[in-house]
Amino acid sequence: MSKKMTLHLRIWRQPGPNAPGKFVTYTIRDVSPDMSLLELLDVLNEELIKKGEPPVEFDSDCREGICGTCGFLVNGVAHGPKRGRTACQQYLRDFKDGETITLEPFRAKAFPVIKDLVVDRSAFDRIMAAGGYISVNTGSAPDANSIPIPKEIAEQAFDAAVCIGCGACVAACPNASASLFVSAKIAHLALLPQGQPERVRRVLRMVEQMDKEGFGDCSNHGECEAVCPKNISIKHIALMRREYLRALWSL
Repeated sequence: MSKKMTLHLRIWRQPGPNAPGKFVTYTIRDVSPDMSLLELLDVLNEELIKKGEPPVEFDSDCREGICGTCGFLVNGVAHGPKRGRTACQQYLRDFKDGETITLEPFRAKAFPVIKDLVVDRSAFDRIMAAGGYISVNTGSAPDANSIPIPKEIAEQAFDAAVCIGCGACVAACPNASASLFVSAKIAHLALLPQGQPERVRRVLRMVEQMDKEGFGDCSNHGECEAVCPKNISIKHIALMRREYLRALWSL
């Protein structure tokens, strides 16, 4: 049986978007090291509710590292200490017994705090709505092998398509740039035949919307790649820049 742990959670509490916030420390005893960080927050919230105190607000959904809903800073690192994992896949065994863990929301102008650890990431939705799609009327679904795609190209497109839009790249970047997210979405469709008809319009609209949302520019720090739970490569940012220049030249 796993030895029980005692952990101290130093959590950013902010009751609303325009209200001042502060760190509040809570101590949780006798928890299993096999629990996830989000399960620890569930335990804390049960205790707070019993005391009549407001629970800690945080985003979560699948809790399997697939949806990209969860996300906050854990000891200053987006999602937490273990690379290639979302916040819901960070386990207490990766921390020391008696350790103080600091949790705070993603910090970016384009991701305003809603409450506690929850931020508004709808800027990503507006970027996708600007051009992250194909609108060709194909009728019924074509046979999987009807459009030949070289294996190398298909793998490159898939490497970009695994982006879950969690926003960790923005939180980690010193410029709060969304370039890794946007470039992954642009690269995914630019590499496939289905994305060719809207290739020029797509990159122009998505980059323009990214700028409108207030994200900073990429300066190649590489922090985004380091914290991405799906290990998206910054090579996609270079592809996005080539696509953007090509689109400008075609006008």
